[in-house]
Amino acid sequence: MTSSSARSALPTATYRLQLQPEFPFSAAERAVPHLAGLGVSHLHLSPVLESVPGSTHGYDVTDHRSVRAELGGEEGLRALAATARAHGLGLVVDLVPNHMAASPRHNHALRSVLREGPDSPYARWFDVDWAAGDGRLLLPVLPARLPEVRDRLRVADGALHLDGQDFPLRDGTEGLPLDELLDAQWYRLAWWRLARTELNYRRFFTISELIGVRVEDPEVFAATHAKIVELVADGVVEGLRIDHPDGLADPRGYLEDLAAATGGRCWTVVEKILTGTEPLPADWPVAGTTGYDALRQVEGVLTDPVGADELADVYREFTGAAGDRGGRWEATARRAAYEVVTHDLAAETAALTRLAERICAADPALRDHAPWAVRTAVRELLVRVPVYRGYRTGGEEVLTPAAARGAKAAFAVPEEASAVDLVRELALGSLGDGPEHRAFRARFAQTSSALRAKSVEDTAFYRYTPLLSANEVGGDAGRPAVSPDEFHAYCLRIARDWPATGTVLSTHDTKRSADVRAAIAVLAQCPEVWAALLTEVAGVPAPDPHVAWTAWQTAFGFGSPDAERLGPTVLKSVREAGLRTSWTEPDAAYERSVAEFTAAGPGRIPLRSASEAAFALEPHIRAHALGAALVQLTMPGVPELYQNTEREYRALVDPDNRAPFATGPDDDRTVLVRAALGLRRERPEVFGPGGAYAPLTASGPAAAHCLAFARSGSVVTAVTRLSLRLAEAGGWQDTELVLPEGRWADVLDGVREFTGGPATELKLAELFADRPVALLARLDD
Repeated sequence: MTSSSARSALPTATYRLQLQPEFPFSAAERAVPHLAGLGVSHLHLSPVLESVPGSTHGYDVTDHRSVRAELGGEEGLRALAATARAHGLGLVVDLVPNHMAASPRHNHALRSVLREGPDSPYARWFDVDWAAGDGRLLLPVLPARLPEVRDRLRVADGALHLDGQDFPLRDGTEGLPLDELLDAQWYRLAWWRLARTELNYRRFFTISELIGVRVEDPEVFAATHAKIVELVADGVVEGLRIDHPDGLADPRGYLEDLAAATGGRCWTVVEKILTGTEPLPADWPVAGTTGYDALRQVEGVLTDPVGADELADVYREFTGAAGDRGGRWEATARRAAYEVVTHDLAAETAALTRLAERICAADPALRDHAPWAVRTAVRELLVRVPVYRGYRTGGEEVLTPAAARGAKAAFAVPEEASAVDLVRELALGSLGDGPEHRAFRARFAQTSSALRAKSVEDTAFYRYTPLLSANEVGGDAGRPAVSPDEFHAYCLRIARDWPATGTVLSTHDTKRSADVRAAIAVLAQCPEVWAALLTEVAGVPAPDPHVAWTAWQTAFGFGSPDAERLGPTVLKSVREAGLRTSWTEPDAAYERSVAEFTAAGPGRIPLRSASEAAFALEPHIRAHALGAALVQLTMPGVPELYQNTEREYRALVDPDNRAPFATGPDDDRTVLVRAALGLRRERPEVFGPGGAYAPLTASGPAAAHCLAFARSGSVVTAVTRLSLRLAEAGGWQDTELVLPEGRWADVLDGVREFTGGPATELKLAELFADRPVALLARLDD
């Protein structure tokens, strides 16, 4: 629903800049004229508050009270805002409410808690289970077990020092012998590997270096948002992107607090990952999402469903992967969920079990559930949550009776399976509303979102890899394609319910930029060409078929051999997959063989020009890339351009895609971007709230290859779908498209004109004579 938090001057388009010490506010200021010339209305900045020194992303916030000095401080931010405003642009800022850096040296709030314990005025900031740590907060920061590093510990200046780290000392303990001093602190220094099972604070996903923040507490919210609210009140910031709202105890409550604090002056979107047909909660006071749902639709409608299935068959034959280890999507995702919930999130499931035990101990009607049974019930229900998490309302649609029945199958004794009913009712909030009941409900949902992210995005997407273009946040690797009817239905719903939502194709978190995905997606139109290419490069020995498939397909998408950039990406893929090596249990010999293979093969051989058949795919890759770009820029919602994507942009998973912004030469993408954004700026009523969306249907033998729609009867977008299949079928032939009434100009060439109306049918062979896309504007508007 259109939010009261979206100001009257909504963005028409945003441009995302990745700020970092190498690209501070002053550098962004110098880029403003170029960006204004593209036609965007707002610059979208990565997090601007103080963070860990040297951070290249800013999501490791250390102090909410100040703008990051390494970027130029508040003076630099205000100067950037003034320059942007002088060029007609506003600023949107990435806000990180869920977590901070767990850095004892840099996080002032955490440092106070480490020094003063539960009596610290900042103790309420963090979810710490003091009882679970025998009254101490576990700090998993040691490179080895304590006895192995004890001799390197030093006490000086009221702090404990180790290898460049320092930890504040509890008052009165500085003069104690070292062993007594360690035991006397409000924290326990521990080997980093203990975090998996012993951690007693809430973190971001499985990253112990990021500690969760309790913004549901009014005092914490006020303290952590005062600076941002001030910047909004002063007109420096006009929009907010909310990072990872599913990590919060109460996302809707937080967003209501934020809307009240900012006075409804901000266009606000949330990084909410929607699964399948899951809707954004209608009662959230936001303009919409950051756009991963739109990415799924745009990519899906340009992907060949039949060929994707054929490619999956080729993949299974080539890799020989077992069903639950990359062979079948659902089985792979389920196994990954079990692995993550029992291994990576062991500390989180233990925390939920402890909470449930305390609730049961205090209520005679709930006693005698064995801890192992509660833990099993927590695990079995978590892996059956079909979306990222449930909310205050609608929880029964997430934790369904069918999910409960499935969870009970893990129990041999039916009476013990009643623990599933206990956990489900606690998660739904139907057993009471005391502090620990509320805590369980919130922590279950928070753990659910972490599990979904880690098991799907960061594990299963790296194990099941038939078509890597589908393996993006919010995507469905098991169903890469969506039909044109599905796409149009999505756009009609967005135009009606969330007209100011965000749309994206590439972000700082996408595993592959849109241009890399475009090349990979075309392979679904020619599985036989891909199989032949793999045969041609079979002479380069790979550690195993799975890494061969993944690395070669990544290299094909990237387009040119570059061992320096492909090497880290392939290494990350095998670590995330966790089939032969991982981040926490690396197999050095296997990783060495992966590096050698990548350098000798995908990083050296120019796969896209390795054969005539591969080289012949280039026009079809261009058709997909241009089509996706034009659809995203003109569909319902506020489009965002990621830095450098106004031209062809090939980038891989972070940190590759987070390099500093740099200008470059214009290309046919730049022409398309300027034309589309120019129309959005000139005709905001056509694209914004109140603007209509109407599917246009072609007729004739190749009608299925045209995706077209009209915006408010004033602008028409038409793109070519599956151009390789189209060429194989004989081209457009007599396929026609009827334009709405009026005279129409081709905005992309500025020369051609067409007449619309039911009596005039436009030959698509003529419309797409020069390029695979068309953007038409009605001349009599």
